Amino acid sequence: MSCTRRDFVSGAGALIAVAGSGLATSQLALGSNNEEKPIRYAMLHDEQVCIGCTACMEACRETNHVPEGVSRLEIIRSEPVGEFPNVKYEFFRQSCQHCTNAPCVKVCPTGASFIDKSTGIVDVNRDLCVGCSYCIAVCPYRVRFIHPEKKTADKCNFCRDTNLAQGKQPACVESCPTKALTFGDLNDPNSEISKAIKEKPVYRTKVELGTQPNLYHVPFAHGEPRR
Repeated sequence: MSCTRRDFVSGAGALIAVAGSGLATSQLALGSNNEEKPIRYAMLHDEQVCIGCTACMEACRETNHVPEGVSRLEIIRSEPVGEFPNVKYEFFRQSCQHCTNAPCVKVCPTGASFIDKSTGIVDVNRDLCVGCSYCIAVCPYRVRFIHPEKKTADKCNFCRDTNLAQGKQPACVESCPTKALTFGDLNDPNSEISKAIKEKPVYRTKVELGTQPNLYHVPFAHGEPRR
């Protein structure tokens, strides 16, 4: 319901105007609640079931044509936990966090580093990248590198232009034999990853920096989670 400036100033139908404003506000709020949020992709790495086989690393390398000597993701093995014969190892996934507040995007002088507004994926436009390495220097997770052949910044992009473009899960998720990786839309409360994060104890690294990372971890049951 609308109210003209003349009606408002003259005071005519003031009560109706107030009621109409309340109705409009309610309808606006209802409309906001019904609006679909853009996708916000995230990943969960379960350290309790990861066996450190590195199948994810090899699948990533093959699918995204990552050359030897560099890697979009690493599975880092801890020092042994416990005493022989009951020795265990923690396996930690190190890769791009796809930060909602990504410092690499802010420092890029050409706009090559960007956040895909439709998915939340942090990616690099190779046509704009000049290889200045500013993004590499500022990334607190140390997960970017200069591609040795293309001479541009590179990193995990959740297989945005390979598997995701084909309607599949990221290569690392598809290849994991123990299902230690969960991928999906955090803005969808019914997605597998949203449910997993609510049901399991999880942590994210370096959250105190305000980067708002979208890579979650289920902590290793026999040690302290990495910070």
